[in-house]
Amino acid sequence: DPDAAAVLSKAVARAAERLGISRALLARVLGVSPATVTRLYAGAYRLDPNRKEWELGLLFVRLFRSLDSIVGTEPAARAWLAGENRALNARPIDLIPGTEGLVRVVHYLDAARGLV
Repeated sequence: DPDAAAVLSKAVARAAERLGISRALLARVLGVSPATVTRLYAGAYRLDPNRKEWELGLLFVRLFRSLDSIVGTEPAARAWLAGENRALNARPIDLIPGTEGLVRVVHYLDAARGLV
């Protein structure tokens, strides 16, 4: 569905901007090249539902939505990402470039959101 691709692509770019995630880091999170992320921001590239980037994009948006619902402000979300997290045993920003780390952070946030 081209509309779903446009929506997810735009959501990923907006979430990254709001969280202060650099384009280079977003490229690592999605498993695509920095040039692809530049095209994504320009609207010239849409995430492909048949590739891994789609699932990683969904997880990234889920991370943003969970974090937004828990902390409520963009500065607090950025601080949470950059801060040490004893439960994760790392800074979340350092975990999200890898698939396993992204999944761990999302699961952690899902569990925390369930308590809110």
